[in-house]
Amino acid sequence: MASNGTAVNGGESINGSAEEKKVFTFSPQPTVEDIRRMQAEFTDERDWKQFHQPRNLLLAMVGEVGEVSELFQWKGEVAEGLPDWSEAEREQLAHELSDVFIYLVELAEKCRVDLPQAVLRKMALNRIKYPASKVHGSAKKYTEYDD
Repeated sequence: MASNGTAVNGGESINGSAEEKKVFTFSPQPTVEDIRRMQAEFTDERDWKQFHQPRNLLLAMVGEVGEVSELFQWKGEVAEGLPDWSEAEREQLAHELSDVFIYLVELAEKCRVDLPQAVLRKMALNRIKYPASKVHGSAKKYTEYDD
């Protein structure tokens, strides 16, 4: 664990550089399914299921994305790892990103989308749309590449 509480990989070098940079990794627990269950229990305990329909969840998630955006507003470019942010700012970001994630997981549940499997399928499609040999180092959209 890094001093700021984030998990990091045990000293793996990035791009073979002499400067050792820690690679960020997520903790293995809880799983997406664990989070889905915890949120379902939280919602059931409060009788909020009646309000947590797909449209409402989507709009709530968009609102939370707006709150994440506010944290970055007027800061200019922000370096990876947020080295210039205070612990309070980092904690606020963690709260808002958690809200977004919780709503995303619940929306996926209500829409019967197995999110981890959908991610795997989408990543496979992206590998086809954006072959590394064709797009390396470019930010163009897949429709802008010559075949």
